[in-house]
Amino acid sequence: MRPKSENSAAGAGAGAATATTASDLHSFDPIFLLLRILPYSFLRPPRTRLRLPSSVTLPSPMTVFSLVLLTYFAVVSGLVYDIIVEPPGIGSTQDPVKGTVRPVVFLPGRVNGQYIIEGLSSGFMFVLGGLGIIFLDLAVDRHRARSIRISFALFGISAVVIAYLMCTLFIRIKIPGYLG
Repeated sequence: MRPKSENSAAGAGAGAATATTASDLHSFDPIFLLLRILPYSFLRPPRTRLRLPSSVTLPSPMTVFSLVLLTYFAVVSGLVYDIIVEPPGIGSTQDPVKGTVRPVVFLPGRVNGQYIIEGLSSGFMFVLGGLGIIFLDLAVDRHRARSIRISFALFGISAVVIAYLMCTLFIRIKIPGYLG
């Protein structure tokens, strides 16, 4: 019996790919059709056998989740903006009646500017709302005890409500008269 060659397997795969792209031939865009068929008519993916070294272990799912959550917090807090622009941590304003200087956390009237504390507090509220949604998802798991599900649900609902109300308050402070 003759051994199976890679060309015959590639030919069978190419026939299946042609059958699937035949249903896509009804597209109205000729450029899309050209880009969908042309590169795959002569290019083949390489057959790689990549393996991780035995000394490298994959991180746990909780470690990956923590890194993703930390990265999300840094992005929504405006960390890149804070590094590039270097705004002050907190602002101040003078009271027109008494002349005393009061600290200001939010930079009012400027949507494209922020103090550092403003960005961190807004980012924390976004993360709190996201964690609330995660806890609400954990609350519907039937394999947990009823008391734990109720605790998860209460924390999730309260976290989402607090995050929503605080973000709404932040927007009202930031842009007076916008939501009122």
